[in-house]
Amino acid sequence: MKRRKLPLFILFFAVFLVLFSFPVFAAGDDLFVAADKIIRDIYTHIAGISTILAALMTTIAVVGIKFSGDQHKAEAGWDWLKRIWIAWAIINLIGAFTAYVVPLFSGYAYLP
Repeated sequence: MKRRKLPLFILFFAVFLVLFSFPVFAAGDDLFVAADKIIRDIYTHIAGISTILAALMTTIAVVGIKFSGDQHKAEAGWDWLKRIWIAWAIINLIGAFTAYVVPLFSGYAYLP
């Protein structure tokens, strides 16, 4: 019984590959161009929101440091401040990488 289904499955899979092996266009662009636009738009929103949140959380951390009653709370505030700045820097470095480094390798995606 299994021997008879295998050739049928292979035939179905081959027809499936032939039918769906054409260039895909989304909204008038190539699929990869449309995906690149979407990813860049989403990243722009994430970077903007993270900048606003980093500024807000930095303000809260600095106020917490200034009004802390003891050294332990002040050190905890500085630790949070460092974490906020490091996270914000990482998010922005991702954007810098995609904006400046990825275009340098754009021509290497194709074989000669």
